[in-house]
Amino acid sequence: MTKTVGKNAGRALAPELGGNTVLLMAAAAGLFVASIYYNQPMLGILAREFGVGPEQVASVAVLTQVGYAVGLLFLASLGDCFERRRLIVITTLGLAASLAWAAASPSLTVLVAASLCLGVLSTVAQQVVPMAAHLAPEHQRGRVVGVVMAGLLSGILLARTISGVVSEYVSWRAMFALAAFACLGMAALLAVRLPRSEPTSPLSYRKTLLSLLGLFRAHAVLRRAGLTQGLIFAAFIAFWADVALYLEQPPFFQGSAVAGLLGLLGMAGILAAPLAGWVSDKLGGGQGRIIICGAGAVAASFLLFACFPGSWAALLGGIVLMDIGVQAAMISNQSRVYALDATARSRLNTVFMTVMFAFGALGSAVGAHAFALFGWRGLSLLCAGCALAALGIEAFGGRRSENA
Repeated sequence: MTKTVGKNAGRALAPELGGNTVLLMAAAAGLFVASIYYNQPMLGILAREFGVGPEQVASVAVLTQVGYAVGLLFLASLGDCFERRRLIVITTLGLAASLAWAAASPSLTVLVAASLCLGVLSTVAQQVVPMAAHLAPEHQRGRVVGVVMAGLLSGILLARTISGVVSEYVSWRAMFALAAFACLGMAALLAVRLPRSEPTSPLSYRKTLLSLLGLFRAHAVLRRAGLTQGLIFAAFIAFWADVALYLEQPPFFQGSAVAGLLGLLGMAGILAAPLAGWVSDKLGGGQGRIIICGAGAVAASFLLFACFPGSWAALLGGIVLMDIGVQAAMISNQSRVYALDATARSRLNTVFMTVMFAFGALGSAVGAHAFALFGWRGLSLLCAGCALAALGIEAFGGRRSENA
């Protein structure tokens, strides 16, 4: 496997990773990561059904993000030391069970517990991405990762759209039940269609976990990538965790269906993902410029929200700008992280994504408080500050850390 990937110098994908397989992996990554976003458009519905306020219902989104960070730390790195196809299929079955549990939740407390579990197991998406990077020829790695990440982004966007519509016109329980059945079908398909991907590390599970800290210490690029993307992602998650509650207020007076439909505006980010991957392949070490532009776009979107609250035009335009910026920065950060060590891509991805989703969980929690205390403008200014901090870290800390 390693020899085939490493020596493939032609333009075609390696035999183990044909175009149909890449598309399947993109669809799987999208379906899996969608599980952590179904709850965002339905938060207003959940608050009314369980009789709680915005801060209490936000715990559903917060614990989902916390679970994802925990799963990244303890599950996603296993791809380096276990056969990936089997690991992905087993984890997918566990995710289906967690989604079914969420659908049957009799109380908010049970739903929060189920959300934590489905957050942990949704990290199967982050087993798929490094598997694609491992199987791809080196000269096409950015493009392949970009395609799979475009599928992942599609899952994030469509999750909100589908969940918003189903929750409003059918029920939120039906949304989780449909997702559980979809994961069962995907598990069967992946078991048949995915190639085997043998482990690249001889380390035991315990040593694999311990090696994560060593990777974090050894690679300044990894630390910077996690921090910059984490700050951007915190702003991104804070926005989507609170926009449904914002839209229920004047002058909008809209429900979960409209909140979910806003996700379709982020389809522009799907185009940005493979384009950013292609540019990363061409630029090599020049991804920093893309990250700076991405962070700047995210900051500009939130300043737009802050300056024009209550404006549909500002909201719609800002969402497009934000999603393009987030995805451009994400692909560029991932491309340079995967290039650090070919034998440790799952573990490198684990460190990067754990840091990013830890910031995402923090963004959900702090964002909910900021929205409750200071309203939409206060939340927007907080998120703009996060994006500007990421821009500053990349712009002024890049040269020093590249030489570390």
